[in-house]
Amino acid sequence: MNGGYALLADLIVIFHLIYVFFAVGGQLAILVGRALNRPFIRNPAFRICHLAAVVIVAVEASIGLFCPLTLWEYAFRQLAGQRVDRDISFIGRLVRFIIFYDLPNWAFTILHISFGLLVMLTFILVPPGFSKRK
Repeated sequence: MNGGYALLADLIVIFHLIYVFFAVGGQLAILVGRALNRPFIRNPAFRICHLAAVVIVAVEASIGLFCPLTLWEYAFRQLAGQRVDRDISFIGRLVRFIIFYDLPNWAFTILHISFGLLVMLTFILVPPGFSKRK
């Protein structure tokens, strides 16, 4: 096994987890922040980055593309001589357990598109606060 490729695969799956936490946690923070009237939810940079991150996934799902992070992880695991269902590090297994579920592809497509629509609706109903400069 090539440890360099295995490490790259683990780093990609960890980044994937961070991406998922940003998408889901960001939406939760926006909704809770709106309910508590917190100003951070109006931050344009945060809101635009959050919207873009979620829309990318929703568009990929709507046109039938596999997530590039998943494909890159699989490719590096293969180069490392690993199988995704075993032969991987504890961290790799743990992160995969958190973000991957055994559901049909159509269920993920519906989930990703629905979540993307929710985030877009939230962006409209609770818009970011763009400052008006003089």
